[in-house]
Amino acid sequence: MNLTYADTGVDRDTRETAKKVFEGFTSTYSLAKYGKPIKTPFNMVYKTRDGYQVKTCDGVGTKVLIAELAGKHDTIGIDAIAMVANDCVRCGAEPLAITDVIDIKKSEPGILNELQKGLNEGARQSNAPLIGGETADVPELMKTLYHINCDCVGEVEKGSIITGEKVRDGDAVVGMRSSGVHSNGISLVRRALFTEWGGKYDANENRELLLQALEPTKIYVKPLLKAFNDFDVHAAVHITGDAYLKFLKLGVGFEFNNFKPHDIFAKIQEAGNVADEEMFRTFNMGWGFALVVDKSDADSVAQAVGGEVIGKATDEKRSVVEHNGKRMVL
Repeated sequence: MNLTYADTGVDRDTRETAKKVFEGFTSTYSLAKYGKPIKTPFNMVYKTRDGYQVKTCDGVGTKVLIAELAGKHDTIGIDAIAMVANDCVRCGAEPLAITDVIDIKKSEPGILNELQKGLNEGARQSNAPLIGGETADVPELMKTLYHINCDCVGEVEKGSIITGEKVRDGDAVVGMRSSGVHSNGISLVRRALFTEWGGKYDANENRELLLQALEPTKIYVKPLLKAFNDFDVHAAVHITGDAYLKFLKLGVGFEFNNFKPHDIFAKIQEAGNVADEEMFRTFNMGWGFALVVDKSDADSVAQAVGGEVIGKATDEKRSVVEHNGKRMVL
């Protein structure tokens, strides 16, 4: 049997169908104080009295279970901030401030101190202050020691909003290296790898692998803001849930042909007998963020952000991956 994300309880098709109910939120846009929000492929940008802002929120999901298994909680806060800061910057916005919400079985100084270490480091990497939040003791709700979410507010000038409208056939995709699996597809990671969840490897005997799975999400804010200032970026994609399917939200097709996955991805695929297509629908496979730019700028942008050209935009709306001699339509 080939293990899939759906087998772990995360069915992307069912999820997308269910999320359509949220389209009803558009009925609240008339409440905007200074004009209708601007829709970008991945964010809604709203006008304030003096400019434009974006607000993002997210959590680290079941990665907290890996932290608990490892007994290591000092990096999970980086993941929490990475998810919202990277989401904030993809529309061109600079993060201004971050807050956190920690739901925990029992507030204990030791655990909270370790969580704070990661949150502080994530804030430093995002160049945005952590200005407050909420910690709630909710033992009856928790199967894990804790769960953590963050919010990020960012600001962008109207002329600098990245709307994705400039993306066209032939544009180049510049990938920025990930640090590993980041904070997506973790249910599949756990199910494939660790005996704790029915996987192949005993975590105590394979602690290096456990720590690889726990490696915090890379935060791309600083190099991205510089790239936005120096180049005409047509689109910016945080490669998270749905991985290389996510690019289709830009309204065109894409072909990707340059991948250098970290060793842990091969371990996941082998342990769970995961199909190639499922890997690219679920994981970043070595690239955590991508910029879509004119092909004439591709090499300069790649050099500026320390990345590589990994593919191109096409006029056929589908996501195609070429890897290890195999061509796959996702």
